[in-house]
Amino acid sequence: MTTTVATSNTVNEQLHFRTCTLCEAMCGVEIKHDGEKVLSIKGDKNDPFSQGYICPKATALQDLHEDPDRLRQPVERTADGWKPISWPEALDKVAAGIQSIQQKYGQNALGVYLGNPNVHNMGGMLTIKQLLTSLKTRSRFSATSIDQLPHHIVSMHLFGHMLRIPIPDVNHTQYMLIIGGNPLASNGSIMTAPNMRQKLKDIKARDGKVVVIDPRRTETADIASEHHFIRPATDVLLLLAMLNEIYAQGYAKLDSKAATLAPEIDRIAMFAKEYTPESVADITGIAAPEIKRMVKEFCEAESSVCYGRMGISVQEFGLLSQYLSMVINIVTGRLDEVGGAMFPNPAIDVVNSSGPGYLGKRHSRVSHLPDFNGEYPVVAMADEMLVAGEGQLKGFMMVAGNPVISTPNGEKLDKALSQLEFMVSLDYFVTETSRHANIILPPVSPLERDHYDITFNGFAVHNVAKYSPALFDRKDNAMHDWEIYLELADRLDKDAPEATQKERAATKAFGPKILLEQGLKYGPHREAVTIETLLANPHGIDLGPLHSMLPEAIKHADKQIHLHVDFYQADLARVREMVQQYNE
Repeated sequence: MTTTVATSNTVNEQLHFRTCTLCEAMCGVEIKHDGEKVLSIKGDKNDPFSQGYICPKATALQDLHEDPDRLRQPVERTADGWKPISWPEALDKVAAGIQSIQQKYGQNALGVYLGNPNVHNMGGMLTIKQLLTSLKTRSRFSATSIDQLPHHIVSMHLFGHMLRIPIPDVNHTQYMLIIGGNPLASNGSIMTAPNMRQKLKDIKARDGKVVVIDPRRTETADIASEHHFIRPATDVLLLLAMLNEIYAQGYAKLDSKAATLAPEIDRIAMFAKEYTPESVADITGIAAPEIKRMVKEFCEAESSVCYGRMGISVQEFGLLSQYLSMVINIVTGRLDEVGGAMFPNPAIDVVNSSGPGYLGKRHSRVSHLPDFNGEYPVVAMADEMLVAGEGQLKGFMMVAGNPVISTPNGEKLDKALSQLEFMVSLDYFVTETSRHANIILPPVSPLERDHYDITFNGFAVHNVAKYSPALFDRKDNAMHDWEIYLELADRLDKDAPEATQKERAATKAFGPKILLEQGLKYGPHREAVTIETLLANPHGIDLGPLHSMLPEAIKHADKQIHLHVDFYQADLARVREMVQQYNE
């Protein structure tokens, strides 16, 4: 919503309120403009979530919008460089290129990669399924496997859905154990929390503690109560020793609500029996008395939470480490308790409108890596393009991503992309990745699209809802992401079911806001949060602090926590091998 401000300097000066979409923090911004140009961007003090805080990234919303290098119409790569072409010609050529690849080599010879910006895009999130369905390929990849996949697998196993991820109730905890995370730099990360510096200071101000386990001295470690250096990639041993010590010191709370919902909880007592603090001290670099003291303080605190993030996810034992961090929260009675690990309750419940996820239905052709929810790990992409044989990727679609820079072994992927027969990139810059495309389709800038945060309200440390209409109307020669998706879907899947075609037509006519309305109508706050109430509250609507959600939050049919002990216990064999290598 935009309001006019009477000033002595600029009669046309107006204010527009929206959410910054450049990271997970969902900071509210106040944009001063004259209807055509941004005059300033600052934090929105009336935003109930961020309360005026922004980081330096927020001003980049103006930079992105005004960048002279930003593509504003489709371009085609030619021998003489990039050539502008019209939207109808570009969309027709892209559809023809995709169809040619699939007719020659099979449907799965086309790959698709979804980059991180997709989840910050309301229209994209609500319509991307239409595009993916029309592509009819199983060769799918996304940024998920770069840094957060263990979170999703653990949540799918324990709570019945890949997006049902408990997050730290940082606003109320007395003891926050951060393992392999740097929330001061990320403003959370699988914990949407603007102004983490202040939130961590607040923990200390209420006589609580912030304890960081990290091999690096990070921004978060600098302001923590304690920082323990750990040998890289040995976090799994520390977590096993902590779990062992919880039982040894008698701190397991098996009568807590969460524990009573976990039928296999009795088996956890023996899970880490081999790993005492003394047995892991020399390998991890953290002394046994320190491990025991951390466990004692964690368990005796009025409230506490164990938060493991990227540092324990992107290593050999990332999945087991994330499992152990969640198990520690469960056995100490910290899951679904104020100040512990809690489930957000967003106005749009993506969990109830999407599949739970699955692991290992298929495996990648070359490296035989398992898929997750229909996506292969990004480390498989390059080989799938370079290694000849049936199913080799010959064409590719990049959607809002630059994996040559952001994924492992970018040089190899760069080489692989250069050998494709056809590639299209949906991006508004020529990047290290999109430079390989035959055609680049550029969407509008973030300030030219409506926004409601579909994804990150599900990870927010306080429940809120906020809708932001576009600040600027898109130009006549520009297209929204969702318009591009639907136009391509129409061209690629002309024989789609009638219901699908009707949904596409309705979305084209009314925009993705019609899909947003449907989501709100079936959400848990349907009476308080509608398009009308959101428009009437441009700063956002406060839906209250995190609160107990068990057993309702569990998506398993039996409403119980499935610990999958056998699955995770099997991985302890590799842990033993690691310990033997260190001890040799």
